[in-house]
Amino acid sequence: MIDQQIGALFVQVAYIGASAAFILGLRGLTKPDTARRGMQLAAFGMLLAIIGTLLNHEIVSYQFIIIGLVVGSAIGLPMGLLVPMTAMPQRIAVSHMFGALAVTLVGIAEFLHYRDVSGGPGVVKMIALGFETLFGALTITGSFMAFGKLQGFITGRPVTFPGQKLINAAVFFGAVGLYVALVLTQSGGSTESGLIMFAVMTVLALVIGVTLVLPIGGADMPVVVSLLNSYAGLAASATGFAIGNNILIVAGALDGASGFILSILMSKAMNRSFANVLFGAFGGEKAAISAKSAEGLTTRSVTPEDAAMRIGYARNVIIVPGYGMAVAQAQHAVRELAELIEKRGGRVRFAIHPVAGRMPGHMNVLLAEANVPYDHLFDLDEINEEFHACDVALVLGANDVTNPAAKSDPGSPIYGMPILNVQDAEQVIVVKRGMATGFAGIENELFYLDKTSMLFGDAKTVLSQVVTEVKGL
Repeated sequence: MIDQQIGALFVQVAYIGASAAFILGLRGLTKPDTARRGMQLAAFGMLLAIIGTLLNHEIVSYQFIIIGLVVGSAIGLPMGLLVPMTAMPQRIAVSHMFGALAVTLVGIAEFLHYRDVSGGPGVVKMIALGFETLFGALTITGSFMAFGKLQGFITGRPVTFPGQKLINAAVFFGAVGLYVALVLTQSGGSTESGLIMFAVMTVLALVIGVTLVLPIGGADMPVVVSLLNSYAGLAASATGFAIGNNILIVAGALDGASGFILSILMSKAMNRSFANVLFGAFGGEKAAISAKSAEGLTTRSVTPEDAAMRIGYARNVIIVPGYGMAVAQAQHAVRELAELIEKRGGRVRFAIHPVAGRMPGHMNVLLAEANVPYDHLFDLDEINEEFHACDVALVLGANDVTNPAAKSDPGSPIYGMPILNVQDAEQVIVVKRGMATGFAGIENELFYLDKTSMLFGDAKTVLSQVVTEVKGL
């Protein structure tokens, strides 16, 4: 008995330590220069949580736990080491899917356990079990759909059909209605009808995940992934209440709250509301109409040699990284170019838009990987007023976040979205493979300005050529 009490005390101490590490780790992620330490703290917290859980006296066999550790490690290790940074958004979506799958399976197992052992889970337990299963199941399929859209085997365009919103609402309220019915009818007893309701609720939740993400365009996938992260966290927190695990409650609440706040911030960065993101079919017909505005306009191209002359003699350079840099893995060439400019007496800064790339912090992570100093990175609010004094703005595939239409064209689907004021620079050089549009599916007016020159080609290749030319100046 004393040993059990000591063991239980150790478990709770480990959980408290893990909770503190999670909170401090999350705080560390708020700044680029402390993000690495924040991740290390969070990883240490997870280690404490696992150790504490493994020492729980209620565990009667470690057989399946060991199997789970081996299988999970075999899947997670390659995902962490082999998946390129360009595929990080997809990898995160898959991680949400696996986490939601675990939560849902726990919810199903706990429901069946209470049903067989005690004739019903009770009101409080049923609220938690139903919530975790409902949100867990919709996160499974929602995350898979987001993964498919980001990976490209599901179209990134919004998929809509007549009556879609009505059908979605019917499925959603049907699942919620079954959840409420389960809480009211299964709190004190066990019936076959309760099992059927639980099964149908789970299936409807899986359908919701598909119908929720299908009509959302690729431009909004970062917000969707963040929102699904919030759902997974809320489901995990409910799991903690259902099985009496404190660390799940804390970690799930942190995950749910941070994901929700991040979704709000990202929506704000795109001047979009949640309702518009979830139901607006961004990237559809309106975007296609706006793309016609470029008809009859021409661009001006530049060679790597000419670009090197302009950049090499510039005193003030602002580099705007985008998804084009990520696809080409050009961050190391960018860092080398920045170092050359500084050696020649110029000043280099990096302008980071909050939704550049395919996930929050995508550009920050890539540049950190290339050892670009943290004090060279500036957020939109910090750098926007500096473009008017910039000699050359170098844009690396950042389409929508530099499009002046967000300020000048009320008919544009991105109108009102905060953008980087690249058009205020004295000269603009845009590195792109071709004239393909960005996630929003519209032409970028920046490309057709008299001050803009297009440097066509793979970002890594052409920037390496620019670096070679600057060295020869």
